Order: sequence, then C-alpha cells, then structure tokens
Amino acid sequence: MTEYKALSEFIREQREKAGLSVTGLAKKTALSVEQIEDIEAGKELFLPATVRQKLAKGLKLNPIDIKHYERILIGSYDKVTDKYINDVKRLILEGETENLICPICGAKLNTKVIRLLDLEDKIALHPKAQCSKCSFQIK
Repeated sequence: MTEYKALSEFIREQREKAGLSVTGLAKKTALSVEQIEDIEAGKELFLPATVRQKLAKGLKLNPIDIKHYERILIGSYDKVTDKYINDVKRLILEGETENLICPICGAKLNTKVIRLLDLEDKIALHPKAQCSKCSFQIK
C-alpha cells in the first residue's frame, strides 16, 4: 500500500529524488515554472491528463502513480466533519489560531478573517483557513 501524502508533497519529493530544481522539471516536462510551483504548493488538486502525463514522463513515473495521490486527497476530505469546520471557524473568529492543525495531514493551518459587507451594508466576518502543507482549506 502506498504511504499517504498529498499530491503536492509527492510531486516535490519525486522532483527532489530525481535531482531536479523546479526550473529543471519545468524544462523537462514542457510545463511552466508557475504550474510546477502551483502543484507543489497544493493549489492544484486535480491534474489534467496531459499535465499528469508530462509530469510522469519527466519524473520517470507511471501517470497512475500520480493519479493515486489525487484520489487519496479527495477521499480524505470525507473524514472532515461539519463540527470540525465550525469549531475551526469559531476559533479563528475568536483569534485562537496558534494551534490549529489540518485534519488531513496534521500541518499548521494558515488563517485569516475577511471583512465583507452584507446586503444591509453591515460588516460580516468570514473566517478562512488553508493548510501550510496540503491543499485543505476552509472557504
């Protein structure tokens, strides 16, 4: 069984294992440096087949290996309950954000509060969170 890790972490590890920089992988795969950086930053959850194939070829992997990590990430969201998300939102609004961790990978959550105006021009606070390691986020 393959060890659990996020797609972003898997691609970064494989790139480093191949001895490639982000620029080197971009050249080898005909993808842009920005695309590689977005994938490794966890901004891309699902890869188009062409991107997956280019990465697999550049990293000397099977595209199925990469697809597997996309599936693990998706399935792991099922473990996140509404109660957890509501508790995290409450803690963000209360300013208690130091020890918030991602329910998917256990890394620190980066948080912020967005101030918006509602229909009556009253300020509405919306808590946001994004994992520092994987692609988990609360919008």
